[in-house]
Amino acid sequence: MAGLEQGLVQVYTGEAKGKSTAAFGLALRACGHGLKVLIVQFMKTPDYGEHKAFPRLAPEVEVKTFGRKGFIHRGGARPEDYEQARAALAFAREAMLGGRVDILILDEINNALYFGLLTEEEVLAFLAERPPQVEVVLTGRNAPAGIIAAADLVTEMRQVKHPYQKGIKARKGIEY
Repeated sequence: MAGLEQGLVQVYTGEAKGKSTAAFGLALRACGHGLKVLIVQFMKTPDYGEHKAFPRLAPEVEVKTFGRKGFIHRGGARPEDYEQARAALAFAREAMLGGRVDILILDEINNALYFGLLTEEEVLAFLAERPPQVEVVLTGRNAPAGIIAAADLVTEMRQVKHPYQKGIKARKGIEY
C-alpha cells in the first residue's frame, strides 16, 4: 500500500460515549488496507482493552500510552501529568514528521487540553506541521473552538441515553 494521497484532520468530541471507539474503528479499517496507524493515548494507562488488542494488529497498528493511574481534576494536575502530555505530543510529532505513519490518532488529547496539560497553541502548531498525506484524528470531550476550526471533519457525540443513568457501572470490554 502506498499510503494516503491526502490526509485530513478529524475531531471526535462531545459528552457521549464513542469518541475513542470511532477512532479505533478507523484504525481497524485502515489496517485492513495496509495503512500504518499510530495511536498515541493521552492520560491513559495500559489497563484498557484496546491496549491489549492492538498489538495483534502489528505492525500496521501501534499504540503508545502516556499517563498515570488515577484521575486528574481540573486545576489539580501533577507535574508528571504535564510531562506525560508533552512526551506524548513529542512522540507523536516525531512519528508524524518521520514518515512512519499514515494515520495518527491522538486519543484523549482534547481532554489534555481541557485539563491544561497542553495549550491550544501547541496543538495547533502541531497540526500546522502535519504532512499533507497524514491523517490526524483528535479525540476527547471539550474540543476547543480553535481545534474545531482547524479540522476538516468534526463529529460531536451527543448522549441520548446511557446505562450510567440506570446505575450500571463501566464494564470491562465495553467502556474500557
